[in-house]
Amino acid sequence: MESQDNKKSHEEKQEEVKIKEDDKRKKLGGIKATPFILATEIFDRFSTIGFHANMITYLTQQLNLPLVRASNIVSNFDGTASLTPLIGALIADSFAGRFWAIIVGSIIFELGLISFTTTALLKSLHPPPCPTLVDCKEASNFQLSTLDLSLLLLAIGLGGTRPCVMTYAADQLDMSKSSVESRSWNFFNWYYFSLGSARLTAVSVVVYIQDNVSWGWGLGIPTIAMGIAFIVFLAGSPLYKKVKPGGSPLVRVTQVIVSAIRKRKAVAPEDSSLLYQNKELDAAISVHGRLLHTPQFK
Repeated sequence: MESQDNKKSHEEKQEEVKIKEDDKRKKLGGIKATPFILATEIFDRFSTIGFHANMITYLTQQLNLPLVRASNIVSNFDGTASLTPLIGALIADSFAGRFWAIIVGSIIFELGLISFTTTALLKSLHPPPCPTLVDCKEASNFQLSTLDLSLLLLAIGLGGTRPCVMTYAADQLDMSKSSVESRSWNFFNWYYFSLGSARLTAVSVVVYIQDNVSWGWGLGIPTIAMGIAFIVFLAGSPLYKKVKPGGSPLVRVTQVIVSAIRKRKAVAPEDSSLLYQNKELDAAISVHGRLLHTPQFK
């Protein structure tokens, strides 16, 4: 009898702990968490555009590369930086989660910025100046290898931050609440306004510093900005709602296609309740935790 009472009390304590944890999770996220993510995105975009907007000038005037070769380097970087977010989003959705994707991506991106800035600061990593632009000594293979490594780190880092920061902000907002819906629109308005301001500042102030002050400061400012972005994002960590990865949508689409092909001759029952449903699996991709059946794509 006593053992049964102890068992019940233990179960009650576990239930209380579970309720407290659920209450704690409900208090996480919301509008109070979004300013940290918004500031992170602003500094992130500022640093990205700050180093990228004037890259052709840096490659041709500081590394003394021909325009065609410099254009190829920038094009290769842009192509790689456009591909890595697809891979980063797949990893974040499948198992890593958006929070850790942003953390790891920010660290790698910051390392790339530091390495890229170092190529402008250290004389051993760039050829001697050539004001006349005639018979200039091009960057050596070692110097170009350092540049390529920097750009590779930057592209990989963008793969972690670019697809996840904005969606992570959306994770903090519970759109099922009518009071939050209007605030969310307000947040996205501020998001795009701030993003435009960051772009304008980067292509004007930072580019001016690069052309008229020094490349050390011109690349150092975006590097510092990215460091601030990382610190701000970490500062808001206790407030974030960390949503568990719900699985990659690409995997789900593939599963649906395979299942549709295998069951193409099956006859659908008239009663939709007889069809397969899994509220736990659907919760991650459906607001109400259930996907409605439809004959639209039969």
